[in-house]
Amino acid sequence: MSIGVTMSNPVSLWRNRNFMLFLTAQTLSSVGDSFSYVAIPLLVLHTTGSIVQMGLVTGVTGVASIGTGLVAGVIADRVNRQALLMVCDIARFLLYGLIPVVWLFSPQLWFIYVVVPLGAVFGMLFRVGYVTVVPKLVSSDQITEANGRLYSSYAVAAVGGPTAAGFISGIFNPSVAIAVDSVSFAVSAIGLLLLRRRTDAAERAAQSETAQTETAQTETAQTETAQSETAQSETAQSETAQTGTAQTDSGSKSEEKRPARQGIRTDFLIGAKFLWANEILRPLTIRLSILTFLTYGVTDLIVFHIKHDLKHSDTFAGYVLSAGTVGTFIASSLVARLRKRFGFGKCWTVAFVLCGAAVAGIGLTGVIPVVALLAMVMLACTGVAGICSMSFRQEVTPSDLLGRVTAAFWTIHSALGPIGAAVLTAAASGYGVRSVGLVAGIVISLTAVTAVATPMWRGVKPQPDEADPTEQEHTEQTPAEAHADSEAAVNQEVN
Repeated sequence: MSIGVTMSNPVSLWRNRNFMLFLTAQTLSSVGDSFSYVAIPLLVLHTTGSIVQMGLVTGVTGVASIGTGLVAGVIADRVNRQALLMVCDIARFLLYGLIPVVWLFSPQLWFIYVVVPLGAVFGMLFRVGYVTVVPKLVSSDQITEANGRLYSSYAVAAVGGPTAAGFISGIFNPSVAIAVDSVSFAVSAIGLLLLRRRTDAAERAAQSETAQTETAQTETAQTETAQSETAQSETAQSETAQTGTAQTDSGSKSEEKRPARQGIRTDFLIGAKFLWANEILRPLTIRLSILTFLTYGVTDLIVFHIKHDLKHSDTFAGYVLSAGTVGTFIASSLVARLRKRFGFGKCWTVAFVLCGAAVAGIGLTGVIPVVALLAMVMLACTGVAGICSMSFRQEVTPSDLLGRVTAAFWTIHSALGPIGAAVLTAAASGYGVRSVGLVAGIVISLTAVTAVATPMWRGVKPQPDEADPTEQEHTEQTPAEAHADSEAAVNQEVN
């Protein structure tokens, strides 16, 4: 892994060149993402006129994403993560670029069922790789702030994206908006390439400076305590021989470890076992599985409600979803302060209770500004909950295990999402958005409330924050040791 090194005395994020370049590249990509966020449902609706087909495309895409989650973590933990992100961007540039080309000749719905799920495969790989990169760009106490900045930047880009996508779709057709999305992935790949070059140069400079410092310290130590160092060296060699190759030398902690090659099932179980062993991640994953089932198809409901029930144009759908993304910007601006004051559990729980209320209200109103306001509340709440969840997971997971834990987390809690999207949209087709949205919203709020009875609500802090400062070095090794024990246990169970 060649992405930046976490610093003990971190500079401001605004002055962190690697983070800012990463932020800029991904902001440009998010502009395109916001186009497809509106354009894909509109393209399906234009082609078929069916909300059921919209739900099926969403469901198939979700299945592809979840299936990729089984191997995404293993890939992210074993390859250069920057290269992985660039490959994902280039692949999506090519895939989404094919849609407007095909639509120039004749709309083909089957092509959507092929290309969009393939795009989701690379999207999942990108999401897992992206999460593992952030902790390498900033210090540990800046993770929540960095995630908030990224979320904020995406939100700013997304405010104009859906509006522009709706406008372009109204004047031309949704395939043109998807073409813009395609170009954005190419721009993002270029930005990541620049990040790699800049980071490599920065690391070489840092390594050179560190080497010079270590050389000076070594010469001084050899002059003053030669006999003591000899004895310590012999002791260290003896301990290393006893320990064996299962442990990594403490002098190389700054280097990212590569896990041994194992079966896909074993690697996935290692990530899942870590989730289950953590008293906060376990109840979080269970509740998010239910919530994902209920929320996966909400965007389709909003688009269908605006187009079918309220009889408005594509442009209005873009306006509403743009207004909704303002909620994401609000979330990213407030989340660091909210979590610092109230803790992870309370922020997450209250956010999803309010999200449920917003979902319930969307189908009950026929006024476009009110629909937009409720969409904004919904995305603000899911934004706060999502940033808190991702930051906590990054804080408590060892770096060499983060890819597998992230993939297991998203795969498990997203597994019911495609089914939920298909059920939600089919139910809306038969019973209407009003009834389906009301029931879904109530269940969302009730599910979130149950977190009060779990350790999530008590807000247990990550172990590194609770450690005795005098034992900092030992504490830094503990996650790796726990990870090794976890791998050994899973291997024993599988074998």
